[in-house]
Amino acid sequence: MVEVDRTVVTPERIGVQFVGIPADGEVRLDLRLESVSEGVLVTGTVSGDIEGQCGRCLGPLDDSVSMFLTELFAYPDSDTDKTTDDEDVERIVDEQIDLEQTIIDAVATELPLTPLCTPDCPGLCQVCGVRLADAEPGHGHELIDPRWAKLADKLEDMEQDEKSGDEQGGDEQGKDEQGGDAR
Repeated sequence: MVEVDRTVVTPERIGVQFVGIPADGEVRLDLRLESVSEGVLVTGTVSGDIEGQCGRCLGPLDDSVSMFLTELFAYPDSDTDKTTDDEDVERIVDEQIDLEQTIIDAVATELPLTPLCTPDCPGLCQVCGVRLADAEPGHGHELIDPRWAKLADKLEDMEQDEKSGDEQGGDEQGKDEQGGDAR
């Protein structure tokens, strides 16, 4: 059994569109390599700092990711090597194991599908595009569906008529046409 505790630098970005470990970023490996009957079993943790863009507000995102890794690297001509397809198990080649693709796959599966700058990120305003976290409290826009716009105009006209009627005649209810009390 061999224990490996080292930090390596990524030559290229590891991740997906919005988030990943940047190029020249550090990846910490804390691994245990054990010889088993069919190959070398690699277990341990892989961790690194990630950066990217929030999936709601498009602001910058800095976080870290850590994942547990378990992978068998089969000996040449072992039963595992003979009975599995090339993509199902990793192989030992020239008495070396290549962890690069295993680490890339592990990081990719651990990254969030929708990365968030904060768990309660409100996102962007759908109308003006301002970040709602930076906007004043109660930020909003009164939008009327175009199909209902004519009715809204009618409602405004009715409200204006009521206001102008109240200002001109005071209490008009309860009087008949000659001005007498209809009650």
